Amino acid sequence: MKQDYDVLIVGGGLAGNCLALALQSSHLKIAIVETNTREQLHNSPAGDRALALASGTVKMLEALGIWSHAKAFATPIKTIHISDQGHFGKTRLSAKKEGVEALGYVITARDLEAAVGQLVEQAGIEQICPARVIGIASDEQFTHISLKQQEASLNVSARLVVGADGGQSTVRKLLEIEQELTEYQQTAIVATVKTELAHENVAYERFTSSGPLALLPFKQDYAVVWTRTKEDAEQLLMDSEEEFLASLQACFGYKLGRFSLTAPRRSFPLSLIRAKSMYSGRAVIIGNAVHQLHPVAGQGFNLGLRDVVQLAEMILNEAQQGGDIGAPALLEQYASQRQKDHDTVINFTDSVVKLFSNEWLSLAAARNVGLALLDTIPGAKKHLARYAMGLNARMPHVGSRRRA
Repeated sequence: MKQDYDVLIVGGGLAGNCLALALQSSHLKIAIVETNTREQLHNSPAGDRALALASGTVKMLEALGIWSHAKAFATPIKTIHISDQGHFGKTRLSAKKEGVEALGYVITARDLEAAVGQLVEQAGIEQICPARVIGIASDEQFTHISLKQQEASLNVSARLVVGADGGQSTVRKLLEIEQELTEYQQTAIVATVKTELAHENVAYERFTSSGPLALLPFKQDYAVVWTRTKEDAEQLLMDSEEEFLASLQACFGYKLGRFSLTAPRRSFPLSLIRAKSMYSGRAVIIGNAVHQLHPVAGQGFNLGLRDVVQLAEMILNEAQQGGDIGAPALLEQYASQRQKDHDTVINFTDSVVKLFSNEWLSLAAARNVGLALLDTIPGAKKHLARYAMGLNARMPHVGSRRRA
């Protein structure tokens, strides 16, 4: 039977486009399927969200040839200040002490998506857009995909299908891969604020009884990610701008002077969602299609990009050896190799949420002693800094295969 593609990537967002760029130097025939037009993707409110890019993530973006096109839109994080509201414990992480240019960077999803999308177009990677997947079936050699384009239907085949189509992944649903869901009963409020004092590239992570408050340096302002109970969040969204700022100021304090809003408030419910499998047949899912995390520590995109580069490395290795890039045995190997990283990051973020959203005196005392010790024990602080920078995870070498 005729094979249309080697790799068909479903999802033209960050994960899908980054995977396409990682594979584009090979002789594999690749295409991206995306439901929305480029204009719709660019104008989506989701593009306003601030992404915290770990130092390890930046290294991977550099290897993929992306970072040089995105760096101008990113704000470096030189210091991370971690504290617990109403308690003495605090710790600080410093790029200078770690001997790096920055602990990480903050960029809007829209700016990074624009840079990646432009590179995909320049590379001439085929894009089937707008189109949606309505059927998937695998046999021993191919995966067969049914697509809907306005009133027309299109049937194609590929040796491997990759679902990079986000939290509401159609690919995952069609593959009948179940999810594990943990509801945090929390809502994240996101906004952008201007402060009276310059941010000096300091990021703040403040833990409160109702959830963490993160202030990330973003251009001349701060991107705010404020976790509250559902009830509190509903009230804060209904409050006037003055009332909202007063509540935010009461939570954070006046270390940076007074706040003023520079972007509308938005909100989204928080939960931990994890797929029970990463593959089925000759199809694999990556990024948010597999895992959606609490925003504490900003690990979601960083974990997803590691999915991308690990999968790309394995596909390229298999193709170079003349093997089957869609073989279930290869996808099982990929899932096995990603499992530890997923477990580590998911368990860490879940534990932090539960530990720092609890006001039991014994737990409050323990975590504050821990924060205070972190600030005085160099080895412990260095370990935390490497974790924050995403340098503890294995770094794939997919970039070394790119042609000049």
